[in-house]
Amino acid sequence: MDTRQLAAFVAVVERRSFSQAAERLGVTQPAVSLQVRALEKRLGTQLLDRSGRRVEPTEAGMRLYRGAQRLLSLEEQLLDEIAGEGEGELTGELRLGASTGPAAIVVPLLLCEFQRQHPPVRVALTVSDTQSIVDQVAARELELGIVGAARRQRAVRFEPFFQDEVILVCPPGHPFAGRTVTLDELREESLIVMQEGAGVRQIVEDELREVGTRLRDLDVRLELGLQESVRSAVQAGYGVTFISRSAVEPELAAGTLTAARVDGLEATREISLVRAAGRAATRVADAFVEFARNRLE
Repeated sequence: MDTRQLAAFVAVVERRSFSQAAERLGVTQPAVSLQVRALEKRLGTQLLDRSGRRVEPTEAGMRLYRGAQRLLSLEEQLLDEIAGEGEGELTGELRLGASTGPAAIVVPLLLCEFQRQHPPVRVALTVSDTQSIVDQVAARELELGIVGAARRQRAVRFEPFFQDEVILVCPPGHPFAGRTVTLDELREESLIVMQEGAGVRQIVEDELREVGTRLRDLDVRLELGLQESVRSAVQAGYGVTFISRSAVEPELAAGTLTAARVDGLEATREISLVRAAGRAATRVADAFVEFARNRLE
């Protein structure tokens, strides 16, 4: 297949627009339209629905999109190997995602340091809940994911990356501050939780199950999305929450939040690296993983 046609098609599907696809590829809109029409003619089927306000892939288009991503990824890998067989200055783009715990502090600092060492590399970080990041890696929209707990799926593979602690936090002066509290005490306190799909929430649910308790047995008053939301709500005095220690280190150091422990709960989680199964890693991705592992040792 003509990879220029596939690249144009993939760009239109991802941007839902011919004009935005053209901007991304650095060509004219008529050129993108011509490539897509040629691809549809060659395959003998309509790939895009152009009738609405946004361009949407047809069922056949969606199947082609998934395959085209794999082909374009392989082409990128081949060109990278041919260009220098793993030697010379790193170039290209690193597109990765992280869940909100690792993305709060650890991953951005690693990426900044890595990019400073390799100025030609362009880094794009997507931040979302754990399951969304895993799904985007599986769909090959991201090359790498860095997440907490996640349901295993065949389309991706997980590798240990580093350890993170999940702690209970409260405002300064709260009765829990600096203490080890019992589950009975926790049941009497307003609890703020993250949304379904968040890695920290899954870790907490698993730990509670181990001691014969469920999340719904606690006084859950607020479900506020991801870590930034619950952190702000706790600082404002609306309750306590379980959160990744790495996500609140600055607040703990500044004294605007205080840590506590729950007797019987030891919620240390493994942060994992996620890759699409069968996807050939680019030289840039491999270099970042090696760099990060050395820094996190």
